[in-house]
Amino acid sequence: MISRILEGNLWIISGEIGAGKSVLCTRLIKAFEALGWQISGLRSPAIMEAGKKTGIAVENLATKEMRRLAVHDYKPDGMEDDPIHWTFDPQVLAWGNQVFAQAVPTDLLVVDEIGPLEMKREQGWVNALRALDSGQYRQAILVMRPKLLAMSQIRWHWGRMVEIKTVDQVPFITDELMLEWNFGM
Repeated sequence: MISRILEGNLWIISGEIGAGKSVLCTRLIKAFEALGWQISGLRSPAIMEAGKKTGIAVENLATKEMRRLAVHDYKPDGMEDDPIHWTFDPQVLAWGNQVFAQAVPTDLLVVDEIGPLEMKREQGWVNALRALDSGQYRQAILVMRPKLLAMSQIRWHWGRMVEIKTVDQVPFITDELMLEWNFGM
Protein backbone atom coordinates (compact mmCIF):
# COMPACT_ATOMS: atom_id res chain seq x y z
CA MET A 1 0.00 0.00 0.00
CA ILE A 2 1.34 3.42 -0.93
CA SER A 3 1.79 5.44 2.23
CA ARG A 4 0.94 8.89 0.85
CA ILE A 5 -0.02 10.82 -2.25
CA LEU A 6 2.27 10.03 -5.16
CA GLU A 7 4.54 12.87 -6.20
CA GLY A 8 6.22 11.63 -9.36
CA ASN A 9 9.72 12.86 -8.44
CA LEU A 10 12.36 11.57 -10.84
CA TRP A 11 16.15 11.35 -10.56
CA ILE A 12 17.94 10.58 -13.82
CA ILE A 13 21.35 9.13 -12.96
CA SER A 14 23.87 9.41 -15.74
CA GLY A 15 27.56 8.82 -16.24
CA GLU A 16 30.01 7.03 -18.48
CA ILE A 17 30.68 3.29 -18.32
CA GLY A 18 32.27 2.45 -14.97
CA ALA A 19 31.45 5.80 -13.34
CA GLY A 20 29.27 4.21 -10.64
CA LYS A 21 25.68 4.62 -11.90
CA SER A 22 24.58 1.17 -10.76
CA VAL A 23 26.50 1.48 -7.48
CA LEU A 24 24.66 4.75 -6.74
CA CYS A 25 21.34 3.19 -7.76
CA THR A 26 21.92 0.24 -5.40
CA ARG A 27 22.81 2.53 -2.47
CA LEU A 28 19.68 4.61 -3.03
CA ILE A 29 17.54 1.45 -3.16
CA LYS A 30 18.98 0.36 0.20
CA ALA A 31 18.31 3.83 1.69
CA PHE A 32 14.65 3.70 0.64
CA GLU A 33 14.33 0.07 1.81
CA ALA A 34 15.49 1.27 5.24
CA LEU A 35 12.57 3.73 5.20
CA GLY A 36 10.13 0.86 4.60
CA TRP A 37 9.15 1.96 1.11
CA GLN A 38 7.44 -0.27 -1.45
CA ILE A 39 10.04 -0.72 -4.20
CA SER A 40 9.40 -1.98 -7.70
CA GLY A 41 11.15 -2.10 -11.04
CA LEU A 42 14.41 -3.65 -12.15
CA ARG A 43 18.07 -3.34 -11.19
CA SER A 44 20.70 -4.58 -13.66
CA PRO A 45 23.92 -5.61 -11.94
CA ALA A 46 26.94 -6.68 -13.97
CA ILE A 47 28.00 -10.32 -14.01
CA MET A 48 31.76 -10.36 -13.47
CA GLU A 49 34.12 -13.24 -14.16
CA ALA A 50 37.87 -12.93 -13.61
CA GLY A 51 37.51 -9.15 -13.34
CA LYS A 52 35.70 -8.77 -16.67
CA LYS A 53 32.04 -7.99 -17.31
CA THR A 54 30.71 -11.08 -19.05
CA GLY A 55 27.01 -10.58 -18.62
CA ILE A 56 24.17 -8.51 -17.27
CA ALA A 57 21.76 -9.84 -14.67
CA VAL A 58 18.41 -8.32 -13.84
CA GLU A 59 16.64 -8.30 -10.48
CA ASN A 60 12.94 -7.78 -9.90
CA LEU A 61 13.09 -5.47 -6.88
CA ALA A 62 9.62 -6.42 -5.66
CA THR A 63 10.30 -10.18 -5.54
CA LYS A 64 14.15 -10.33 -5.53
CA GLU A 65 13.99 -12.78 -8.47
CA MET A 66 17.15 -12.69 -10.60
CA ARG A 67 17.56 -13.60 -14.28
CA ARG A 68 20.41 -13.38 -16.79
CA LEU A 69 19.53 -10.65 -19.29
CA ALA A 70 22.54 -10.57 -21.59
CA VAL A 71 25.88 -12.17 -22.37
CA HIS A 72 28.95 -10.61 -23.90
CA ASP A 73 29.61 -11.59 -27.52
CA TYR A 74 33.28 -12.38 -27.78
CA LYS A 75 35.06 -11.40 -30.97
CA PRO A 76 37.29 -13.76 -32.97
CA ASP A 77 41.04 -13.17 -32.81
CA GLY A 78 41.99 -9.96 -34.56
CA MET A 79 38.60 -8.33 -33.94
CA GLU A 80 39.02 -7.59 -30.21
CA ASP A 81 39.04 -3.83 -30.88
CA ASP A 82 35.46 -3.87 -32.18
CA PRO A 83 32.87 -2.27 -29.86
CA ILE A 84 31.48 -4.50 -27.14
CA HIS A 85 28.37 -6.35 -28.24
CA TRP A 86 25.73 -8.05 -26.14
CA THR A 87 23.20 -10.76 -26.88
CA PHE A 88 19.95 -10.17 -24.99
CA ASP A 89 17.64 -12.99 -23.96
CA PRO A 90 14.24 -12.17 -25.53
CA GLN A 91 12.37 -14.11 -22.81
CA VAL A 92 14.05 -12.06 -20.07
CA LEU A 93 13.31 -8.83 -21.97
CA ALA A 94 9.64 -9.88 -22.12
CA TRP A 95 9.69 -10.79 -18.42
CA GLY A 96 11.19 -7.38 -17.57
CA ASN A 97 8.50 -5.67 -19.62
CA GLN A 98 5.86 -7.54 -17.60
CA VAL A 99 7.56 -6.46 -14.36
CA PHE A 100 7.33 -2.83 -15.47
CA ALA A 101 3.70 -3.25 -16.58
CA GLN A 102 2.85 -4.07 -12.95
CA ALA A 103 5.39 -1.75 -11.25
CA VAL A 104 3.15 1.25 -10.56
CA PRO A 105 1.70 2.62 -8.38
CA THR A 106 4.63 2.33 -5.96
CA ASP A 107 6.73 4.34 -3.57
CA LEU A 108 10.03 3.86 -5.43
CA LEU A 109 10.23 2.92 -9.11
CA VAL A 110 13.68 1.84 -10.32
CA VAL A 111 14.64 1.59 -13.99
CA ASP A 112 18.26 0.43 -14.31
CA GLU A 113 18.83 1.10 -17.16
CA ILE A 114 17.19 2.52 -20.27
CA GLY A 115 19.23 2.59 -23.46
CA PRO A 116 19.00 3.19 -27.19
CA LEU A 117 16.76 0.13 -27.59
CA GLU A 118 13.99 1.89 -25.65
CA MET A 119 14.69 5.56 -26.39
CA LYS A 120 15.50 5.32 -30.11
CA ARG A 121 13.81 2.13 -31.32
CA GLU A 122 10.83 1.92 -28.93
CA GLN A 123 11.76 -1.70 -28.21
CA GLY A 124 13.00 -3.47 -25.10
CA TRP A 125 11.50 -2.28 -21.83
CA VAL A 126 8.85 0.03 -23.32
CA ASN A 127 6.67 -0.56 -20.25
CA ALA A 128 9.41 1.10 -18.17
CA LEU A 129 8.91 4.24 -20.26
CA ARG A 130 5.15 4.07 -19.63
CA ALA A 131 5.67 3.56 -15.89
CA LEU A 132 7.99 6.58 -15.73
CA ASP A 133 5.57 8.67 -17.81
CA SER A 134 2.69 7.79 -15.45
CA GLY A 135 4.15 9.60 -12.43
CA GLN A 136 2.48 6.96 -10.22
CA TYR A 137 5.36 6.85 -7.75
CA ARG A 138 6.71 9.00 -4.94
CA GLN A 139 10.23 8.77 -6.33
CA ALA A 140 11.73 7.15 -9.43
CA ILE A 141 15.33 6.40 -10.26
CA LEU A 142 16.25 6.12 -13.92
CA VAL A 143 19.76 5.10 -14.97
CA MET A 144 20.99 6.00 -18.46
CA ARG A 145 24.10 6.93 -20.42
CA PRO A 146 24.94 10.59 -21.14
CA LYS A 147 24.34 10.29 -24.89
CA LEU A 148 20.62 9.81 -24.20
CA LEU A 149 20.19 12.68 -21.73
CA ALA A 150 18.88 15.17 -24.30
CA MET A 151 16.05 12.77 -25.19
CA SER A 152 15.29 12.14 -21.51
CA GLN A 153 15.15 15.87 -20.74
CA ILE A 154 12.52 16.33 -23.42
CA ARG A 155 10.43 13.36 -22.28
CA TRP A 156 10.83 13.87 -18.51
CA HIS A 157 11.41 17.61 -18.23
CA TRP A 158 10.52 17.51 -14.52
CA GLY A 159 13.32 15.03 -13.76
CA ARG A 160 16.47 16.02 -11.91
CA MET A 161 19.72 15.15 -13.67
CA VAL A 162 22.25 13.48 -11.37
CA GLU A 163 25.64 13.16 -13.03
CA ILE A 164 28.26 10.83 -11.59
CA LYS A 165 31.86 10.87 -12.78
CA THR A 166 33.55 8.43 -10.36
CA VAL A 167 32.53 5.75 -7.89
CA ASP A 168 34.18 7.85 -5.16
CA GLN A 169 31.27 10.31 -5.45
CA VAL A 170 28.63 7.69 -4.58
CA PRO A 171 28.49 8.24 -0.79
CA PHE A 172 28.31 12.04 -1.16
CA ILE A 173 25.64 11.95 -3.88
CA THR A 174 23.61 9.38 -1.93
CA ASP A 175 23.67 11.55 1.19
CA GLU A 176 22.83 14.69 -0.80
CA LEU A 177 19.84 13.10 -2.54
CA MET A 178 18.45 11.51 0.62
CA LEU A 179 18.85 14.77 2.55
CA GLU A 180 17.07 16.61 -0.27
CA TRP A 181 14.26 14.04 -0.13
CA ASN A 182 13.87 14.38 3.63
CA PHE A 183 13.71 18.18 3.46
CA GLY A 184 11.31 18.10 0.53
CA MET A 185 8.77 15.99 2.42
